This record gives sequence, structure tokens and C-alpha cells, in this order.
Amino acid sequence: MTGKRLILGQVLEFSGDPVREGPGAARHRRRGAVLVADGHIGAVDEADTLRAAHPEAAVTDHGDHLILPGFIDAHAHYPQTAIIASWGKRLIDWLNSYTFPEEMRFGDPDYAARVAARYFDLVLSHGTTTVASYCTIHPESVEAFFVEAQARGLRMLAGKTCMDRDTAPEGLRDTAQSAYDDSKALLDRWHGVDRLSYIVTPRFSPTSTRGQLDALGALWAEHPDCLMQTHLSEQTDEIAWMHSLYPEARDYLDTYEAHGLLGENGLYGHAIHLTPSEIDRLAEVGAALVHCPTSNTFIGSGLFDMSLRARIRVGLATDTGGGSSFSMLRTMAAAYEIAQLRGTALHPSELIWLATGASAEALKLGDRIGRLARGYEADMIVLDLGSTPAIAQAAARAEDIWQAIFPTIMMGDDRAITQTYIAGQPVKPH
Repeated sequence: MTGKRLILGQVLEFSGDPVREGPGAARHRRRGAVLVADGHIGAVDEADTLRAAHPEAAVTDHGDHLILPGFIDAHAHYPQTAIIASWGKRLIDWLNSYTFPEEMRFGDPDYAARVAARYFDLVLSHGTTTVASYCTIHPESVEAFFVEAQARGLRMLAGKTCMDRDTAPEGLRDTAQSAYDDSKALLDRWHGVDRLSYIVTPRFSPTSTRGQLDALGALWAEHPDCLMQTHLSEQTDEIAWMHSLYPEARDYLDTYEAHGLLGENGLYGHAIHLTPSEIDRLAEVGAALVHCPTSNTFIGSGLFDMSLRARIRVGLATDTGGGSSFSMLRTMAAAYEIAQLRGTALHPSELIWLATGASAEALKLGDRIGRLARGYEADMIVLDLGSTPAIAQAAARAEDIWQAIFPTIMMGDDRAITQTYIAGQPVKPH
């Protein structure tokens, strides 16, 4: 046995960004194959070509199903798994009513481990192979996430969520020093181990003191290869709250920049209500934004401006549990709907790219995941483009791959994911 495997089906490859290059940035093979060896992609070509070149390879044939890179969720809160789809009002009410009480439970390592295992079961069943997750203030929550991810061989990113201001509830606050010390210890233990990455993670400036933001800015400066993730301008009342706590700040982004938390490796979730100067500054430093459409509609935050992609890297995310679905298909559908409300019809190629290559680039992993290309890690999914009667009858009328895939984007769920591959190994039970 050589360890090589050919995975056959329809194949969709992206050579570039369809936002800039149009749908022609993607190549569709009606009968294609992906060669996998040692957890990486060895080649992508026509099925007959690769079968002839590698007769010794084992073959898995998915028929007419579509092979794609695994979905990449660039902003999530795995500790909120149990409270997804909880009825709520606005962001601050939702945090106080659901998020904070649930996150207090993650000081219990057994509870954290159970939720981490359940979370990975859920996301893998929905075709998500990489997530950038917030944990809680408890180091145990980060340990549980990384231990479970490592055991499954996953490409995952996460960080301890830091909050020390009394705007966060008692029992869910650390200090400036413990935020630094805990984060550094976790970073030293996990960053770069196997397929894992640590992210410096202040929740957002309204729940951190200036001292804590300074401490985390210092930690990030000491480890500039790490990402830093936080929230920015999600709701208008949140922005007013921020200004009451940081009256000296020229804008929301300034509360991060003033403390060393603005840079090319920064991930800023939501970013709905940005000022022109904030947009200019984010573009100037090369930061990335993360669009969380189901969360933005569920909590009533607003409509993200997708035209920002012309200047700023933008990833896509569920923001579970503020987001109302673990599915990146549902997230793509919501992104399409929000863009429609802003007067733009996103092409299916753009939607797929947002959930794969664009999110990989936002996470600075665009050279490893997010594409079907030689040398990339073999995290892939297989889509059934007729997973339900409603989807099948719509796809049957398709004249090209984009018309065939769009019904699955708009109406698909975990039933559309016939297989998820991690490093070339199937992980979704049938």
C-alpha cells in the first residue's frame, strides 16, 4: 500500500478570488479527482487522468457529488453551543441572559470537554473543518478545545476570552495580569502544536479595562505571528456603551489601536457600523473583518457592507451561538440575503469562496487550507447537490454548476454533507 487515495466526483477548484476575477476564477470538473497522500493534496485533475497516473491508489468514488475544500468558520464561540437559538432582545441583553451564565460553567474541565466534543461533532457534520473560536476566561475551556481538536487531527484556532471590567459579571472576570499570564501559558503550550494555533482574545473593549488591553497588546507584540481576535461595532447601542467607557477614544477602533491591538494579524468580528476613518485605518494596516450574517439578523445588529472586500480581507462566520446555525451553508445564504438588502447579488462563486478561500486568507492560512490545490492540507467536503426533494428539483433545471449549487447554498443543511475529510481521512459517520 502506498497510502495514496483518489477521491472522485465533481470538483470545483479556485485559482483566485472571484470577487476580483469573476466566476472564471473557479474551474469545474464534471468528472474530476483529488489525489491525497500523507494528509495533503497531491494533485487535482480529471478522474481518468489521475487513475491512469496512479493505478496503485485506493479509490473512493462519490459519483456526481461535488468535492470542495472544507468550510472555514472565522468567528465562533464554542462555549455557546448549548444556548444557540435562545430567544433574546439586543446584544447586551442576550449576553447577560444567556451567554455569561453559560460561560461560567466552563471552569469545570469535564463540562468543557463534553461541550468541545459535541461542538466538533456538530461542525464536522455540517462540513466545517476549521474554526477560529473564542473560549471563556477559564484556561480549562481552551485546554478542552485544543485537546479535542488535537485528538481529531483538526486545523483549529482559539484563545482564552479576556474580560476584567465590572461590566462583565462577577465570576466571569479575570485581571490584567491573569489575562496576560494565562494567555501566555496557553500560547506557549498550544501555538504551533500539530495543526493548532493560539489567538490573543480580548472579548471587546467594553468588557476590558485599559490595563488589560495594554497587557494583551504587549502579549501580541511579543508574539506577532499569532492572530488577535475581538469584536468591533456590532450594534449602535454597543458603540454608545463603548464611548461612555472610553470617552477619549475617537472611535471604536481607537480603543484597540491605543493599546496595541490593531494590526495585519487582527480579526475584527461584525464591523457593521464603521466610520469612514475606521475603514481607512483597517485597510491601511491590512487587518481582516469577519462577517457573521445569521448573528447579525438574529440579534438585530444591522447589515454588513460587503463592498468593503474591495479594500479589506473579509471572512465568513457563524458566530455561534449568537448566530442561529452551525451550518456554513446557512451562513452563506444569510450573507446572500443581507447583500441583497444592500443592493448587491453575490454570485454563488463568491459565496463558496467566502466560506473557504476568503476565510482562510482572513485567518492567514490561505497557503495551507481553503483550496483544492497541490500541497494544501486535504480537508475537504463532499456535497450532495440534490439532498432534499426541494433542492433536487431546483438543481435538475440547472444549466451550469452555479445554478446547480445555488439551491444547496440557499436551502441546504447537514444532509447535503455526504462526507467530511480531515487530512484526507473520512470522519462523518453514515
